[in-house]
Amino acid sequence: MSRASTVTAAVATVLGATLGGLVLWRALRFQRKRRLLPAQTEPELVEEEQLSAVAGPKTEAVQSLPSPLPPVSTQETPITTPPPVPPVEQLLKVQPVVVSSEEEWEQLWPSLQEELSVYPVLGLDCEWVKTPCVSVKGKAGIVSLLQMASYTGLCALVRLPQFRGTGQSVPNSLMGLLRDPHVLKVGVGCYEDGKRLARDYGLALGCTVDLRYLALRQRRAVLNNGLSLKSLAADLLNIPLDKSLELRCSDWEADQLTSEQMTYAARDAQVSIGIFFHLLGLNAAPSPSPDTKTAFSQLSSHCQGLIDVAFRGRGIGGEGEGRGVDWERRRRNRKNTSESSGSGDQQVPDPRKNNRRKPLGMGYSARKSPLYDNCFLYAPDGQPLCTCDKKKAKWYLDKGIGELLSEDPFIVRLKFEPSGRPDSQHDYYLTAKENLCVVCGKTDSYIRKNIVPHEYRRHFPVEMKDHNSHDILLLCTACHAASNVHDGLLKQQLADEHSAPLGCEEGVRLLEDSDRRRVRSAARALISASDGLPDHRREELLSVVRTFFSEDQQEVTTEMLEKAAGLETRIFNESYVPHGLKVVQAYAQRGLRGLMELERRWRQHFLSTMHPRHLHPLWSVNHNHAKFLRKYGEDLPIQIN
Repeated sequence: MSRASTVTAAVATVLGATLGGLVLWRALRFQRKRRLLPAQTEPELVEEEQLSAVAGPKTEAVQSLPSPLPPVSTQETPITTPPPVPPVEQLLKVQPVVVSSEEEWEQLWPSLQEELSVYPVLGLDCEWVKTPCVSVKGKAGIVSLLQMASYTGLCALVRLPQFRGTGQSVPNSLMGLLRDPHVLKVGVGCYEDGKRLARDYGLALGCTVDLRYLALRQRRAVLNNGLSLKSLAADLLNIPLDKSLELRCSDWEADQLTSEQMTYAARDAQVSIGIFFHLLGLNAAPSPSPDTKTAFSQLSSHCQGLIDVAFRGRGIGGEGEGRGVDWERRRRNRKNTSESSGSGDQQVPDPRKNNRRKPLGMGYSARKSPLYDNCFLYAPDGQPLCTCDKKKAKWYLDKGIGELLSEDPFIVRLKFEPSGRPDSQHDYYLTAKENLCVVCGKTDSYIRKNIVPHEYRRHFPVEMKDHNSHDILLLCTACHAASNVHDGLLKQQLADEHSAPLGCEEGVRLLEDSDRRRVRSAARALISASDGLPDHRREELLSVVRTFFSEDQQEVTTEMLEKAAGLETRIFNESYVPHGLKVVQAYAQRGLRGLMELERRWRQHFLSTMHPRHLHPLWSVNHNHAKFLRKYGEDLPIQIN
């Protein structure tokens, strides 16, 4: 081999080794990037490698370009390992930012927008003047301050009247944030705050979650205490909130808010978001979440059935006076006394009275006597038939159709053949039962609980309504109130499944006339805030009222406004079918088995939501179902009452 050939071969060998080493180095680098960036897909990495090979390293100018701000809605922003939520003490140290103009909002908006891309949730609250002595012209106060806090404690105190007073409109980004269906707004009474914002400023507030529902659903110790924001903060976070009358009823419309006012207002929003993460168990370091879930879907999955639901205190979902009574109706029915005419919807408590917080369930009336007397009825041959109360047992004695066998326990033997006998001596109705709450075991205060609510049971055929004490259990007042909250969620599911609205859809007894409602809202806005409305908005509202009375009407008088403000907006719906009846009718289409399925669903719902620890061992979700089929057959004609 010639000298030139030897040199050529050596150079080729060196170049080949160098190229092979370069290929191996890039392969190892590629694998390392895949381990460090699990959220990035393989095609993206290959494309990055190709670009870097062609274009070379990035210049310093390109590296220093700012990244675009994330959108408000995080629906399309999957996260893998979100940052831990700061402790509440750290949230409370963040100083609030007062927003009184569009320019101030635009300065704050990018920071708030960036935080919402991590956790799309806001703690929200509102303040308004609550005493007539400081309210503008002595009128009922409109919302004076809107508080919104992000997960790090960044809090915006938006002074809405300042926008109106300077003729500015509320920024579009703020309006979009409030109605964004992919940003949760959490607080105590936030749904009602949305009603106020809509009434006073025409702002739509959506995707709200009342923390009281979450507290009840989590079955924490807070169930035995009050459900105000102050109580939740103390019981869950061990954070005291200053709710003194001096601060609560201070002048929220003052030209300059004091530092005490700003701290008070910010804490309500910051504590709200702290409670939210505490109830969800996210206040510790979170674990990585699947790629397929977005930040919003992870948070909203804990709030199923609670989004945009008004909190109903006593009688939630029940048939008492609290059923279906929404915030607007309570506000209209409230007495307009001279002392409260200018205080808006929330009354200032009398400082001379004892205003201690009331435990959950305090509004319920506990039984004055035990439910179970555990008296026994025997057949003539001595076979036990059932247990009953002493009043019924004595009735057989008074009528002379029974004889007393024992005083303790109280046993009466019948002198006639009963219409039926138990199938087994291990029957639920043959055993004595304790007078205690089947959930927590409390013995000093209890109330009867209908496991299958009366609004459904009342429409069952008579064969399924006789002797149904199996589905009447004892609960203490606090557990009864919590159970009613859970019942309301199942009722809403049944309403959605069978198009049987509970009281807020088109199938209700009274329907809303949207045109008359719009006229009434316009008139009320003109009366309550006429001087502060921008000219174009005032003219729009006047046009609505003017068109309602007469298109030819040139001037809207005070009498016309007062008449429009008092319009009745509800009309009677002749095709109305009660929710309970419609649900029972849907299940009855499958005959006796269908109704037994509805009965079983409610029983299982009670077990799954309340986890009773003192329930009788013979209590069953399938109680009497085999007996019904054996006695009546599957073809029993169903008569719905």
